[in-house]
Amino acid sequence: IKEKRRNLGDSKHFCPVVLKENFILQPGSIEEAAKYREKIYYFSSPEAREKFLEHPEKYVAHNEPLKAPPIRICLLGPHGSGKTVCGRYLAEKLGIFHIQFEEFLQEKLMLKTEKKIGTEFEEDSEEEQFAKQELEELAIQANVKIEEENTKKPSPEVQFTEEEEAIRLNLMENEPLPPEILETILSEWWLKEPMRSTGFILDGFPRYPDEALFLGEHGFFPDAAVFIQVDDQDVSDRLLPSQIEKWKLKQKKRLERKKLIKEMKAKIKDNVISKRRAELIAEREKKQKGEVSKNCCLLKKEYH
Repeated sequence: IKEKRRNLGDSKHFCPVVLKENFILQPGSIEEAAKYREKIYYFSSPEAREKFLEHPEKYVAHNEPLKAPPIRICLLGPHGSGKTVCGRYLAEKLGIFHIQFEEFLQEKLMLKTEKKIGTEFEEDSEEEQFAKQELEELAIQANVKIEEENTKKPSPEVQFTEEEEAIRLNLMENEPLPPEILETILSEWWLKEPMRSTGFILDGFPRYPDEALFLGEHGFFPDAAVFIQVDDQDVSDRLLPSQIEKWKLKQKKRLERKKLIKEMKAKIKDNVISKRRAELIAEREKKQKGEVSKNCCLLKKEYH
């Protein structure tokens, strides 16, 4: 109540320096306050207060009110809660950007990996990769060409930069992203055009308490954080059918691969038997020819 009675400046309880320089509404501190033209201004830091006192005319309204920054929303919720669907819809309605955080990280790696990273995107287990390799070797022995899908080799090992490796560990093993990488990513959205002037919905960030603290400590203030709550059963109903279909397809491919391996082995066995049979027939014919030739020689000797 006491604060409301105060004659606050144009930026109210937000820091006018951060608003002017970064176009962000960052709450000021009552300990870092200054009076200018009978109005009180709060600042986010002693440095911001000093800047204001040196050139206050740069940070106050003149002929028209200060322009407010665009809306920035963090959209949170469990996997399968509908964050992305809601985020896209709201972004379209509000005319702002929609950023899917995990998808953004995936795109940074896909230029090198050509596929998404993570346990849910791993197509083949070690056992399946071994089966594919075995099938390919058997096909060569049997002199048979089979579909590329069944003999697709694992991608060659990719060399990641330090930043890419940190992102890979985050996607694969939920390792926290280093502060310097987070700052680089978030600066693009809060401080650089066109998002700086347009606004955005950030879908799926922050994910951990440390990331939420990071936002505040580094001045990346969203205007709202919306958390979507959903029943476990609803999530199960949404995600389970597609997961079952994926599992069925995987099992089908596995059975087809097993069948092919069995057929290849049978073909190789038949080829070996046929080859050995041909060798035995050739040896017998050769032996018979040798005996006929020998008998002819004996008859000639007797005749003479």
